[in-house]
Amino acid sequence: MEPMTDRELTRRADELGVSASYLNWRKERVQVPAETLRAIVAALGDPPAPARSAAGPPGPAAKPRVPRQRSWGLTVQLYAVRSRRSWGHGDLHDLADLARWSARHLGASFVLVNPLHAAEPVLPMSNSPYLPMSRRYLNPLYLRIEDIEEYQLLNPAQRQYVEELAGPLRAASSTPDLIDRDRVWTAKRLALELIREVGRSREREAGFRRFAEREGAELAAWASWCALAERHGPDWRCWPPDLADPDRAAALTASGPLAERAEFHAWLQWLMGTQLAEAQRAALAAGMSIGVISDLAVGVHPGGSDAWAHQDVLVRGISVGAPPDGFNQRGQDWAQPPWHPQRLAAAAAGPLADLLGAAVRHAGGLRVDHVMGLMRLWWIPAGMTPDRGAYVSYDHRLMVGALTEQAARAGALAIGEDLGTVDPWIRAYLASQQVLGTEMAWFAREPDGSPLRPPHWRRRCMATVGTHDVPPVSGFVTGDHVTVRAQLGLLKDPEAERKTSELRLSAWQDALAAEHLLPAGPRPPAKEFTIAMYGYLALTPAVLVGVSLADAVGDRRTQNVPGTSDEYPNWRMPLCDSEGQAVLLEDLPDIELVRSVVQTASGFMRR
Repeated sequence: MEPMTDRELTRRADELGVSASYLNWRKERVQVPAETLRAIVAALGDPPAPARSAAGPPGPAAKPRVPRQRSWGLTVQLYAVRSRRSWGHGDLHDLADLARWSARHLGASFVLVNPLHAAEPVLPMSNSPYLPMSRRYLNPLYLRIEDIEEYQLLNPAQRQYVEELAGPLRAASSTPDLIDRDRVWTAKRLALELIREVGRSREREAGFRRFAEREGAELAAWASWCALAERHGPDWRCWPPDLADPDRAAALTASGPLAERAEFHAWLQWLMGTQLAEAQRAALAAGMSIGVISDLAVGVHPGGSDAWAHQDVLVRGISVGAPPDGFNQRGQDWAQPPWHPQRLAAAAAGPLADLLGAAVRHAGGLRVDHVMGLMRLWWIPAGMTPDRGAYVSYDHRLMVGALTEQAARAGALAIGEDLGTVDPWIRAYLASQQVLGTEMAWFAREPDGSPLRPPHWRRRCMATVGTHDVPPVSGFVTGDHVTVRAQLGLLKDPEAERKTSELRLSAWQDALAAEHLLPAGPRPPAKEFTIAMYGYLALTPAVLVGVSLADAVGDRRTQNVPGTSDEYPNWRMPLCDSEGQAVLLEDLPDIELVRSVVQTASGFMRR
């Protein structure tokens, strides 16, 4: 077959929704290399089969719920929020307790948590919540063992064994030591295996069977993948060839030891759903108007369960990411396979709709990370650097419709993380569908580069000071974030970065002083700066204000440093104060900074 000419290649790419050029963050037109276009066109392959019946929205979708009034809530990395009873890792009981306390004593309307997506069932466990094995299912690390009903059936000796497993982990919760997921999962898995052996009552068995029947093929695939991962490793691409086909592999897990292991992992998902539902009930009962807001990652690990079960609608040989911008001038590669636009459309977005429905089932809202990915994604062919990618478009009405339909069915909010360089039409379309946006103070700027003045912020958005990818306010004020990145070799010119950071802080100090939130003069301590930043958010019209719990306790460390993997302990930082001492859930009522930040952030409620 003759290779396509450049004109034919561009025409074919356009037919498939692949852009041959794009505007970069400097508003300059950049041409996509022909090599990139050829690789993406080849990966997309032939047109998909005719549309089949699916559960996706067939026409105009219902709209998500919108907040009736302005409100605030905590934003947390749940694994980092530990109590005296949690096993060295925040859990769903901790979430329920945090929701109750923040609602009753502080007036919070929601708690936004990191993605609780499922990781691999074997060691070593992945640390990143944003590169899961499945977005459809949940990570049993978040289970509170003692809240499982069958735990009450254990005899004294068995309970003593569980206490011995828990003891060292509870002790670790009181230290600033990094979170050790492998250690936590090893102990919890032993306890779960023991609890499962005591059996279930007839009523509980019926409940589990109803859950399994409702979940159907999706749960069966997840459970089968887990059973096979225990035997062959957590990357299906390295399995024996006959196991790469989920349908053929299903026969091997239908009976015998693999079937028993599969049922164990299905049971864990039932427990997770039960405890997450209880956390949401606790939040609403305590007076929250929204409750838990869950978080949906952009994609999944290419060797994980979702990628294995949905090979027909995901693209191999491609990963998604972001083009170069002012924050990451090399671009980003997130190592996740993208949805196939045409095949997903042929399925009426059924797999996406099912995923979104599961994500919002036990929540009052859903935050969608990189929501622009429902409209277009930056595709990077295997072996190429992120700057040599291209944008690929999706049927945005179908994709966004899947989100709004599922949120509407659940009576939940839909929040899109639309930070960075975003085409104006994308934000306008999302707003027209009642999908709230996101504004982050550090990146919110006027055309001249100064901090965005409060009246100029969007109303239909969640306003925050930062995200998990930038340091808490204390880290900015102290300059720790520059020091850390310099030590990691991520900065070409650390001194220039320090000057830029200082100029940014000075601009913010001026903006805060202009709003009478800080006095003019020398730089105030980090605590005062933190309180003032949340006072600034209170002056905006944003319908939701997210208060980072890390900011509220004075933590200085970044949860995730983009561009690093093993060089920095990403996603392993427990909640600590400004002195680096562990902060437990029980400590929060006695921390003055928490109350000061919340009182300032919620000040608009008294206006």
